[in-house]
Amino acid sequence: MVRERSSTERTSVELFAGAGGLALAVHHAGFRPLLLNEVMEHACDTLEANGAKQRGEEPRVPAEGEPWPLVRDDVRELDMSYLSGKVDLLAGGPPCQPFSLGGVAKGDEDKRNMFPEMFRAIREIQPKAVICENVRGLLRPSFKPYFDYILRELEFPFEKRNPKHKWFEHDAILREKKQRARKSRHRYRVYQFSVNAADYGVPQIRNRVIIVAFRSDLEIKESLLLDAVKPTHSEEALCRSLETGEYWKRHPRVPQHVREYVARKFGHRRPLFSHDSGFKPWLTLRDAIAGFDGEYEALPPVPWDRLDRKQHDDMPKEHIGWPGARIYTGHTPNVLDRPAKAVKAGVHGVPGGESVMLTDTLTKRSELTSEYPYRYRYMTVRETARVMTFPDEWNLSGPRGEQMRQLGNAVPVRLGEVFARAVAHVLDDVESRG
Repeated sequence: MVRERSSTERTSVELFAGAGGLALAVHHAGFRPLLLNEVMEHACDTLEANGAKQRGEEPRVPAEGEPWPLVRDDVRELDMSYLSGKVDLLAGGPPCQPFSLGGVAKGDEDKRNMFPEMFRAIREIQPKAVICENVRGLLRPSFKPYFDYILRELEFPFEKRNPKHKWFEHDAILREKKQRARKSRHRYRVYQFSVNAADYGVPQIRNRVIIVAFRSDLEIKESLLLDAVKPTHSEEALCRSLETGEYWKRHPRVPQHVREYVARKFGHRRPLFSHDSGFKPWLTLRDAIAGFDGEYEALPPVPWDRLDRKQHDDMPKEHIGWPGARIYTGHTPNVLDRPAKAVKAGVHGVPGGESVMLTDTLTKRSELTSEYPYRYRYMTVRETARVMTFPDEWNLSGPRGEQMRQLGNAVPVRLGEVFARAVAHVLDDVESRG
């Protein structure tokens, strides 16, 4: 029988940790990591550069105050049974390539599908709660039946799939089990959320699916979870702040011609909104670069003669100009006064228009009435990290392409923190009721 801790301290395990976005979010929400796992070399280097330390061959539970223990190995080779009964939250974003539009789209036939390893981890450690993040592609009609099967697997993770069975054969067994299921440590209550990160204070349009599950023997209050993960920001509020001028009060140095360009390009959206919804404005790329209204120092402009791949001494770390940015049909840039496009890992780490941004510098030969009257360049790694809401002190390892790949694969810290705090809130309520 699993024995639970008596301490109220929250603990976590992070699989597929990547650059540490979700792990950092979980930590900010009050959980102490007992184990991090990642296999990609540069991502592991990033975790170590930020204080994680390789656990070693001997499984052990770290004492409070010790560095985050990291296992640099394939998750399929990882034994987690020594953590049974010691973990409040299991978190991770299983590799999304099998389900994203940019992946091979083979679903459960793709060997990169790591959801089965999440289910194995649940069986071994029996966490009180689980958070999984993945791409919106899971909800495409072609994958929806398989995604529903994933949710049922998460509900009954101890009902192991026979290796000889196809997924739909196992799904039939799970459907039958669901009809007669009762509360149990071996069953989980599963919740699915389709979210846009911009609605939670992330300066980026990033559509994702987040799955949250709680062990069914815990008497959770569903309403607490649902209230805690409600969106807080909206496009409507951004449009209104542009209309009233509140947005420009935060950015008083923006030239008048930029303000007019933004009004002309996005003003058509404003009539759609007629009342105060109570939401905060979506944050924009300009908000991120400016430092989130005082949370960080503003990043300085990248001089046009410094698109030279060099780290200059008078510039922040990883705020390096990069040459070769282009705009063409289907390869359009970010604009400063909207949330950025979704940061993507890309095959080579530096994707297309998602990494290009318009500046406030007018081109010499363009008219203000043209679609893109401003000069453009690649976003720096530091600007991209801001868009992913990583703190400036978070170090990214590897060359630029690998850093961008890590950011594209990460969970925005602010988005992850909303859901991790919601889980902590629900668990606190369970314990308070004894």
